[in-house]
Amino acid sequence: MSMQLMLSPYRLAKARDLYNTFNVFNSLSWQFLIGNIITIFAMRLHASSTYLGLISALLYVAFFFLPLGKVLTSRFSIIKIFSFAWSGRAICMITLFFAPLLATAGQRDLALGMTVLGVLLFHVIRGIGMIGNNPVLSLMASGPDRGSYMTQIQIINSAVGMFASFAIALVLGGDPPLYLYSVIVAVGIVCGILSGVLMGKIPEPSVDTDGKKIKFFDVFKQALAQPNLRQFIVILFIVALVSGVSRAFIVVYSREVFMQSDGMVSLYTVFGGLGNLMIGMFIKFLVDRTGAKPIFILCVLMGLVSMVPIIFFPQSIDNIITIILFLSFLFFMLNFGFLGAEGIAQTYFLALVPSDLMLDMGIVYFFVFGIAGTGGSFLAGLFLDIMTGLGFDIIIAFRVLYLVLIVLTVLVVFFQRKLTPLGALPFRGALEVIFSFRDLKAIALLDKLNKTNDSQEEEALLGALHDTPSQLATTGLLNRANSPRLATRLESLRAMESLESLTEDAEKALINDIINNPFTTAYISARILGNHGVFAAIPLLRELAASHDYMLAGEAMIALAKLGDEAFRPQIEEIVLQTDNPRLKIMGVEAFGIYRSPNSISVLLDILRGADPPPYLRDEVVLAMASILDTQNQFYPILVHYLEDNSLAPTLAADEVDAACEFYNSTLGANKKNQRKTGFVLISRQAKALPKAVGDYMQNRKGALLSRWILELPGKFCHSVVQMVFAEAVLDDELCSHPRLQLLIAHWTAHELRQWTQKLKEKE
Repeated sequence: MSMQLMLSPYRLAKARDLYNTFNVFNSLSWQFLIGNIITIFAMRLHASSTYLGLISALLYVAFFFLPLGKVLTSRFSIIKIFSFAWSGRAICMITLFFAPLLATAGQRDLALGMTVLGVLLFHVIRGIGMIGNNPVLSLMASGPDRGSYMTQIQIINSAVGMFASFAIALVLGGDPPLYLYSVIVAVGIVCGILSGVLMGKIPEPSVDTDGKKIKFFDVFKQALAQPNLRQFIVILFIVALVSGVSRAFIVVYSREVFMQSDGMVSLYTVFGGLGNLMIGMFIKFLVDRTGAKPIFILCVLMGLVSMVPIIFFPQSIDNIITIILFLSFLFFMLNFGFLGAEGIAQTYFLALVPSDLMLDMGIVYFFVFGIAGTGGSFLAGLFLDIMTGLGFDIIIAFRVLYLVLIVLTVLVVFFQRKLTPLGALPFRGALEVIFSFRDLKAIALLDKLNKTNDSQEEEALLGALHDTPSQLATTGLLNRANSPRLATRLESLRAMESLESLTEDAEKALINDIINNPFTTAYISARILGNHGVFAAIPLLRELAASHDYMLAGEAMIALAKLGDEAFRPQIEEIVLQTDNPRLKIMGVEAFGIYRSPNSISVLLDILRGADPPPYLRDEVVLAMASILDTQNQFYPILVHYLEDNSLAPTLAADEVDAACEFYNSTLGANKKNQRKTGFVLISRQAKALPKAVGDYMQNRKGALLSRWILELPGKFCHSVVQMVFAEAVLDDELCSHPRLQLLIAHWTAHELRQWTQKLKEKE
């Protein structure tokens, strides 16, 4: 039976603190015992490229002892195995402690043998303990921040490794005495033992306890039988091979081609650590937002780019500054690209494999890694020796080696395109995020939002997300929309409203909100659904248009108008006429303006006929009519002037008419030939009659002349419904008591004269 251990937030935080400390000592131990210091020491003893390749290959021997670690899990806990192995591997390096002393005594071959023995024992014991690596890491990285936390571990290791590399560079200097290597190894052994002790205090992760045993080769068959996993294994194999060879032999390259000292090579490894640190920070910032796949591809591309200069950079350059800058760039970029690829590959793997198969598939993962690394490193060293043995210059040998690695990396990029996305953005979408200031700022705000416990800061961050709309914020906003705090939910929805589009999850969440949260946030969700064109919400919005929550009912009507639900417009008209709620009437009137149906003008006039409608309702009514007439942009400034001084109504109307008549005269009236044309006689008469008709209507509230003027408009230039309704409205004594409406009708008649003039001009 498989049991998943779930740590409480407090226990998980404590366990992570302990695990972070473990990684500090573990990284120090690694750098002082197994890092590039081994290669530097071996080259100091004039080891061949084959020997150096063997040393690099031993790094991957550990992966072949994972099955032995799994066998031990039947008798011991994973943490106990992990802990003892980590302390034990450090103790095994005592042989390396004595190697520099033997070399000082003239026993160079014996010193190299002791070095190989120590490294071999280190990795054998390490391989047994690594059976707990994936289960422990999976436990520590449980939760929504899985990718981010895994990358945080990489950042810790990189930062500590960079510090250790710098310390080694200072200690070794240019041509250090060999006993200093023993001092460094002694410090590494102590740090390694401490890391094992700390691991023993980590909570036990979940393991498969059903007693079912799977044979080693059956595990591989099970992995290869799954297309997605099989494809990943092929990619992992090539990435591990290229990464291992390219990073290991760049140390040899700097020594053999450019004759760099031990101290300088150690200094270059600091830049390598900086590259690892930078890619870790980069991945941590993005991985939970973009997904692992596009970052995996990007890291491999960075590694590919970093190897190209090796093919073309000449050996004959004498400028030491140029050489230092070039090698610093290589160490930085190779680690930036390929260590980033290795790290994100593990993140992708943990998301790809079900938790109940983690232990078995973890063995497959590391075995593939081991085979690629061991074979690649050994063969690369052998290849260099063969090339130089045949008389080729060392720089030619390195160029051919890295050219092969470049070809393999191109194949990886080709295969990566077909990886299962696992919810990740497409590669192009991820690049858009990386180069988008808005998206990057939104990610930074979301990270702050996830860390804050202050309600006021939470609201401020949500407000900032509203001002920085990004689709990447959707999940975080949906989480905050379920907050127990109303102010937080309101700010979350407001920020969501500013997004360009909604995901399917967001649409479902908003629909649930308008059902479950009336009188609080439902009206905002209804507005968002309308603004974003969610047609699936129409049936529900129809029901809610009659809700007791008048804000929700109003937003539902507006949303239906924005969604173009013309069939429901008559019901909205009925609701607006029956309600006594001024706010609901205003929202219904706004909906009519959005529908832009001339048939709604009669309903809007009926609202004005009601018992003393409030001023803001009158304003909304005439503005809605202006929208229906398609003149709101022109009429709005006129209405504003009127509201500033109510006595200006006749003057404003006269100005509109005078401007329209001047437009007619300058466009058609000045041409006497037009006056004899049949089609122009009517407009000429109408243009002359309009000032008196509007003046009589505005000043004396007598609409007979204006009504006749409206009825004489040609049907092809004016909507018949609008024509009939306004012709009757100017004769209605009750409606004549509304200066806003009078001003709108006067503006409309002037607008019609302009339109009529323009169309006749176009026909000339």
